[in-house]
Amino acid sequence: MEIKRAIFPGTFDPFTIGHQSLVNRALKLVDELIISIGVNQNKPGFFPLEKRKEAITDLYRDNPQVKVMTYDSPTVDFAESVGARFILRGIRTVNDFEYEKTIADVNRTISGIETFILFTEPEHTHISSSVVRELLKFNKDISHFVPKESILYHTINKTDES
Repeated sequence: MEIKRAIFPGTFDPFTIGHQSLVNRALKLVDELIISIGVNQNKPGFFPLEKRKEAITDLYRDNPQVKVMTYDSPTVDFAESVGARFILRGIRTVNDFEYEKTIADVNRTISGIETFILFTEPEHTHISSSVVRELLKFNKDISHFVPKESILYHTINKTDES
């Protein structure tokens, strides 16, 4: 029986509780999920690539269904290189839909790889990596937006915890 393997591509700069929710829900649909941290040459990272990979790997260290990898190629090429038949994407708002649909259609046309979309849970629709980065620039508390189990949470959280 063939393993149902999917990739979840993104920059994850940083990985938020919205991302975590999508991963946890997707794990009910696939046998293996590769959280795929893409290198975007046009978008320098707030956190170094290796720090992002380390934080996400640590978060899922006890879950054999999850792997974390980095890539610097077209997403469908990376998916094919790891034997993934599916791409997971999340949609927070209706504004995300048209963009994601277009990319999914192109990816399916050029590779046959299907995209499945999970809608963000309502309590997470306002959370994005961009918002978290903006809060960090101003030394604001991000504890409501990143997984509390994440080493990144503990290294960047600006709250006074005892």
